[in-house]
Amino acid sequence: PGEVEGKKHELLRAIQETQRGLLTTPDQRSFIQQALVSVEKYDAASVIQLNNLDGSWRLQYTSAPDVLLLFDSAARLPSLLQVGQIFQKFECRHQTHGGIVRNVVRWSIPSLLEEEEGATLLVSAKFSVISKRNIYLQFEEISVQDIKISEGLQALIAPALLPRTFLSLQILQFLRTLKAQVPVTSPGSQSVGGLYHLSYLDGDMLIGRAVGSGGVFIFTRAQSL
Repeated sequence: PGEVEGKKHELLRAIQETQRGLLTTPDQRSFIQQALVSVEKYDAASVIQLNNLDGSWRLQYTSAPDVLLLFDSAARLPSLLQVGQIFQKFECRHQTHGGIVRNVVRWSIPSLLEEEEGATLLVSAKFSVISKRNIYLQFEEISVQDIKISEGLQALIAPALLPRTFLSLQILQFLRTLKAQVPVTSPGSQSVGGLYHLSYLDGDMLIGRAVGSGGVFIFTRAQSL
């Protein structure tokens, strides 16, 4: 146990200054890959324990191109988009063959929404265990919820110096409770799915690899969402 904890700390140190994978040099990527493999080897032969997987996990690092593109867009256009914390929430306690996973992205539009956590993007999927280390995700829905409008926008809708009318209060309430939901399907109306390899899992670290795209994801245990 002490040896694997040391390897995990080495991995977390290696990714510490990378802004969740956005800023890495070739040397850093090589070192991170070596540190990853050093951790993964301790859990390579065991079967996924869904009770351990259950709960909320905070993204610390990724090499997935689609997520890095999101980070890059926010870095290049900070006045238009902010990306806060990203989580995966698994609901599979006392299950043996699968459960539900929700990808949770906190984001914001500066001046319109509260910084970094002005709204929540939620991508929901069912997952099934198809081998001892692989799960298959079947995506079901994308939704935007938990919208927190900025004080500036509230002031535009309901000026602080004037009594708040019933209409302005209704507008504020609508914006706060707005929830847009879109089903996830391919052009042929088929559900979108993907294979996910869980290469390491214990009580406080989860490492996953998206099969096909090659992206790796490093998570640490988070408080329940």
